[in-house]
Amino acid sequence: MFLTELFRTATFRITLMALAAMAGVMVMQFGLVYAQLEAVESRRSTELLKGEAELLAQMSPEHLEYVIRRRATDDLRLIINSAGLFDSGHALIAGDLRTWPKGLKADGKPHNVEIYPEEGDSYPLRVLAEKLPDGTILVLGRSFHLLSEQKLMLRHTMLVAAIPTFVFALFLGIVLSHRALSRVKEMHEAIDRIMAGDIHERLPAAKERDDLERLAGSVNRMLDRLERLMDDMREVGNDIAHDLRTPLSRMRARLERALSAGAADPAALEAAVGRAVDDLDQCLGIITALLRIAEIENSRRKAGFGQVLLADLVADVFDLYEPIAEMEDKVLVAKEGEAPCFVWGDRHLLIELLANLVDNAIKFTPEGGRITLGSQRINGAASLFVTDTGVGIAPAEREAVLSRFYRSDKSRHVPGSGLGLSLVCAIAHLHEAHVTIETGAEGIGTCFRITFPSAFLQKVEDCT
Repeated sequence: MFLTELFRTATFRITLMALAAMAGVMVMQFGLVYAQLEAVESRRSTELLKGEAELLAQMSPEHLEYVIRRRATDDLRLIINSAGLFDSGHALIAGDLRTWPKGLKADGKPHNVEIYPEEGDSYPLRVLAEKLPDGTILVLGRSFHLLSEQKLMLRHTMLVAAIPTFVFALFLGIVLSHRALSRVKEMHEAIDRIMAGDIHERLPAAKERDDLERLAGSVNRMLDRLERLMDDMREVGNDIAHDLRTPLSRMRARLERALSAGAADPAALEAAVGRAVDDLDQCLGIITALLRIAEIENSRRKAGFGQVLLADLVADVFDLYEPIAEMEDKVLVAKEGEAPCFVWGDRHLLIELLANLVDNAIKFTPEGGRITLGSQRINGAASLFVTDTGVGIAPAEREAVLSRFYRSDKSRHVPGSGLGLSLVCAIAHLHEAHVTIETGAEGIGTCFRITFPSAFLQKVEDCT
């Protein structure tokens, strides 16, 4: 079973493919050497045969016949294996070639022929036959024995080199596959533990030096993200239960008191029902805000993105909240930067973002205070800002106030669900914008700033 899994691993298959490629390259290389060796030996044999033929042709017939007879027993036979002198009728005059080679033509060109001696097997020769001035035919032959030995040595060399190479590559593939299979087994065991409920378990990723470790690292980061989301969901569930429990408990107590009073006091009953409706409205407001945040965070609203002028947003929100601020004896001021600021986004969502910030500023600014909203371009980036002269937010709480249901001690007396700034963060995140909280002008109050990325500005410029 383990060997079956071992041979089915991607590492082992890749090793086999590399081995096949190596074998193909080795065969091509040795085939090329084999062919070149035969070509070189044939060319050298041809040159030797022609050189000897020219040398012998210059001799007198008597001297040539003497030389041919001596060559049959001379050491030169090791170089020029066979020689023969024939008349015009192909009858042997002298030499060790007893018969005229079959198929040989006296055209002065080398030919590969088979020699059939009186005893023994036939053997190949490279033979050259040249007519001499006296009418005789000089036949010189060179054996392929040396070429055969060289080819045999080459074949043996290829086998000697190929077998250990293939065995080593196969062994290396098995070792690497076993290592990869062991790591995959560890990952499977870790995944089984995660599926069993141990959400803190992680895959072995080490230093992410190869693809498998990088994949495990990516999965671990995904698991970290999922764990954080699960923790957030758990916290949100607890916060919802906590925030809904208070108005629901209060509403139940009021209704019980009204029920015990009965019809004796219709005014008290009507007041209790009215307060119960208010409590239900608060619960529904919390649920609606949570659904709104979930809708925005799923990023489906990006289909309605387009070019938006921030100054128009500021003007619309100012017209909406200026009467409200005036009724509460507060001053609302709108400012616009010197250069017009365009962004790529959803106009309605951005109005909702700015309206939440202004509404929040009005709530926490005392009478006679001042709220300023506007747009400006800082270091090439467009931004929206809302500044107030209220109680301010402590630096230690500036990150916490952006989370859901968080309410600082300074805001306990102000009605609300603690979801307004969470909605602002969700809309900003959809627009890839950054929310920062700073101290207001002259160290008084709070300044909320929404800074949009330069990529959104570039998209607007491309459209224009």
